[in-house]
Amino acid sequence: MANSLTGRKEFDESLLRIEQNLLKLGSLAEEAIAGAIWALQKQDDALALKVIEGDDVLDDLTQEINEQALMMIARFQPVALDLRTISSILHMSTDLERIGDLGSGVAKVARKIFHEPLIKPLIDIPRMGERIREMIDAALKAFMNRDCALAREVCAMDDEVDDLDRQIFRELLMLMMQNPRNIEQATHLILISRNLERAGDHVTNLCEHIVYMTTGTFIKAGDFRRPHEGKNE
Repeated sequence: MANSLTGRKEFDESLLRIEQNLLKLGSLAEEAIAGAIWALQKQDDALALKVIEGDDVLDDLTQEINEQALMMIARFQPVALDLRTISSILHMSTDLERIGDLGSGVAKVARKIFHEPLIKPLIDIPRMGERIREMIDAALKAFMNRDCALAREVCAMDDEVDDLDRQIFRELLMLMMQNPRNIEQATHLILISRNLERAGDHVTNLCEHIVYMTTGTFIKAGDFRRPHEGKNE
């Protein structure tokens, strides 16, 4: 990278633009999760379709971020912290785009059960969605503030998302055993829960990249989470 003050200023301006786009992508991913769950709760087909159609916007923005990052690498030839930052942004954009995909997936599955009454009140699925939104918001703050401690805290937050996913599965399995007519809808609700659980995993990926970007050290999100039963973390 050029050593001149002009070169540094140009790099910093380019970095600011790409960071702003990443934050926008994070906001869109968060909105996709929130919109999909709200559509499920209200059985709002128009909102579900809006979430699904909005996935193209996330894809386009992800592509723009990736092109910006590659252009910066080619133009400025960054090293050390600068290179780690751009590399991490490339990875983070992919995870955020995937979270948006999962939100769209929730909306698609939700539309399949809009025509029938729910077999159980929606309590834990909205809780999962709210927790994931909190995780995304905190991860983006950790990114902007280069806050490794906050990134590690977000990793630990995913334990609650996993707990809710397991609880939802157990409850829906019981309903399927009690009445075979519940099987189809219960299967759809389990799929929604699993999509949300996977979204939580992608948020922990963000935090791994944030710590690497800031410190140059690779971490595993599982190191900051509660050990799973039967597993050696």
